[in-house]
Amino acid sequence: MHFNDITIKSFHDSLKNGEFKALEVVRELFDKIKKEDVKIHSFLTLLEEEAVEQAERVDLDLASGKNISILSGVPLAIKDNMLIEGSRATAGSRILENYVSSYDATVVGKLKKEGAIFLGKTNMDEFAMGSSTENSAFGVTRNPYDLERVPGGSSGGSVAAVAANFALGAFGSDTGGSIREPAAFCGVVGFKPTYGSVSRFGLIAMASSLDQIGPFAKTVEDAEILFDAVRGEDPFDATSVKKDFFPENDLKKIKELRIGLPKEYFIDGLSADVKNGVEEAIAKLKTLGFKFKEISLPHTKYALSVYYIIMPAEVSANLARFDGIRYDRIKDISESKNGRSMLQEIYFKNRGERFGAEVRRRILLGTFVLSAGYYDAYYAKAQKVRQLVRNDFDEAFKKVDVILTPVTATSAFKIGEKADDPLAMYLSDIFTIPVNLAGLPGISIPVKKYEIGGKELPIGFQLIGKHFREADIFGIGKQYEKI
Repeated sequence: MHFNDITIKSFHDSLKNGEFKALEVVRELFDKIKKEDVKIHSFLTLLEEEAVEQAERVDLDLASGKNISILSGVPLAIKDNMLIEGSRATAGSRILENYVSSYDATVVGKLKKEGAIFLGKTNMDEFAMGSSTENSAFGVTRNPYDLERVPGGSSGGSVAAVAANFALGAFGSDTGGSIREPAAFCGVVGFKPTYGSVSRFGLIAMASSLDQIGPFAKTVEDAEILFDAVRGEDPFDATSVKKDFFPENDLKKIKELRIGLPKEYFIDGLSADVKNGVEEAIAKLKTLGFKFKEISLPHTKYALSVYYIIMPAEVSANLARFDGIRYDRIKDISESKNGRSMLQEIYFKNRGERFGAEVRRRILLGTFVLSAGYYDAYYAKAQKVRQLVRNDFDEAFKKVDVILTPVTATSAFKIGEKADDPLAMYLSDIFTIPVNLAGLPGISIPVKKYEIGGKELPIGFQLIGKHFREADIFGIGKQYEKI
């Protein structure tokens, strides 16, 4: 079976028409993963037994004449910072290497209810801290388009699983671009919803005011289907909201949407291939009749600095719970030769030895900016500038309905190219971070269909919508894909 051109909708239709069985698909995919993922390393844990059982249930439902949902039998992958009951959840870290979840994340529960099949948990930068999936404690994930290049991060395993046709869709988390950047690098659609539109319950937190769960898919329509399945209010997440995300939008109304081009995003630092790719996307949208207007987001230049104050501060608070006493612990601790107590030794060994370098760096940065004497100078000021970034978007959306920007400044870079330069790595998210600071929905869409094994590396463009106006960017994206 060739999964290259199969979408969720076409899979659903073929399954209902009896062209194949869910169990056949699952077995074939596991054979493919075991053979090909050795080179890519998208998965950390395979859930073969559970997937086979779910596939058998779907086939029985079909055989008995039951109606099935559009996601029934659909093979998905999920980032290893989301909990599946009875399965390992490492968040890409040695400190959680042996942790097994006792409950399902809300998004997982919703997808199970729809009959979706989880093939496995995917690799990621440790605790979602990275832009390349080189920071995982369990090895690097490689870009299916070029095995010498990164897939992006921190959701690199999930995006690679979709790009390599191991799964029809996947879920990741996006704190500063961790869905959209890898989607652009790997030629798939990556969607970050409005903050609060999807429950974060059961997501291992990185930075709670920025984190959001979202899907990877082959098409915008598939991303919309996956989002529709997991959206909505959740009593276990006080930041989640009840909203109508899909107001009526006919084709004429979609084409009447005005698209803004922020001058601060079209800068000299863009590589030639990204610049040409985004210009190609704009030209295609113009042929559909969309109107463009130049706009300004003047505080964009401060967004990266603000993010790297607020995010580490929240990291230092969220990761304090991983103390070597809960979740997983070092075994056979002997008395310290440095005069430390047994408890101190557990702390030193767990937090000192089992957190990776990038995680330790961000904990230290966060602890510093929250410390006495520095809180007002750094953290409090960063929150004020964050509001200015939000205000910029509010003003821009008085003139336009949707904003179009690049996703990244370059195409996928080579493994190791930025590993020793944290600042260069942080700059990878310069075009995606403002969306998280403002809590807006954003989607990365491939400029065109790219072929694995071809000469071109994928390029994506980003559409940013108003709060809870996911329908606008989905609508434009679906029209673009029809060209």
